[in-house]
Amino acid sequence: MMRKLLISTLVLVILVALGGVAFRELRQRWDAPLLISEKGFVLTIAQGDSLRSVADTLHSAGVLVHPRLLILYGRWTGMDQTMKRGEYRLLPGLTAEAMLTLLNDGDVIHYQVTFPEGITLAKALDILSQQAALETVLAGPSDPQLMALIKPYSHSEGLFFPDSYRYFRGDTDLSVLQRAHSALINVLQTEWRDRALGLPYETPYEALIMASIIERETGLAEEREQISGVFVRRLQRRMLLQTDPTVIYGMGAEFGGNLRRRHLKDDSNTYNTYRHSGLPPTPIALSGRAAIHAALHPEEGSAMYFVARGDGGHTFSATLTEHNRAVGKFQLQRRKNYTSSPQGPQ
Repeated sequence: MMRKLLISTLVLVILVALGGVAFRELRQRWDAPLLISEKGFVLTIAQGDSLRSVADTLHSAGVLVHPRLLILYGRWTGMDQTMKRGEYRLLPGLTAEAMLTLLNDGDVIHYQVTFPEGITLAKALDILSQQAALETVLAGPSDPQLMALIKPYSHSEGLFFPDSYRYFRGDTDLSVLQRAHSALINVLQTEWRDRALGLPYETPYEALIMASIIERETGLAEEREQISGVFVRRLQRRMLLQTDPTVIYGMGAEFGGNLRRRHLKDDSNTYNTYRHSGLPPTPIALSGRAAIHAALHPEEGSAMYFVARGDGGHTFSATLTEHNRAVGKFQLQRRKNYTSSPQGPQ
């Protein structure tokens, strides 16, 4: 009887010892870092992917040595059901457990796209189309999805805020523009509430049109309010705005880099502010906050004209005589390697 008891005890001790060894071995395997190179490993989880498929992908790539352990741990903790889709960057030193936490937290790789101030919507769409991680679903500025987004407006130009936007793989160009549109509306409404008195705009949209002209007329921050002041005074006195960027925008692809006298006489171009009074029908570019603010806070003064100096800035004049004198001066400079020329829609 005693011998049987000793044998049973010995067997139990051996089993416990073997169990302890096995547990330590499993623990070491589980705690071991994934086999990730210094460059890291990018893991993409698509909609509907299971933890098993993720484990198989990592195992096939040589990153995960023991896929079964990951699957079992995921099922035991329930974390196999709460992974979030997206693109993840796995870095050296990461363990399987830490990786699973990462997938559940949704700490995905973010990308960034930037819309510069003063570009057209067509250019913004082109920028979006070049983002490899972004899905293109829009066919152009008049795409029905885009038109539905901007309601009640009937023209999409200028209704998106130029800024930097973060996104992750699987997002669409439409989703980025949704945020850009919301940002524009918020900025425009805020600036409109704090506008100066006596402005010649009936709606925030008219102020946005003016802002887009200011955006295209100058890249100098210190000139925006001055440019705005000239155009506001022209509107108040029912003078033609006579601004080249609107004509160029209306020409579209027809503009070849040189604005000629015949273009300024073209009545068919509804954006030709040399022939049509008031503001053009729509904005001509994406306007930043500074340009919107300038449109709503024009600088007071007597200037009614301005001409580009060729160095990025302008000379302002109160009378036509002064303006013609300035034009003559800079036309002479133009013949001496004057480099300033109208830019087409960007």
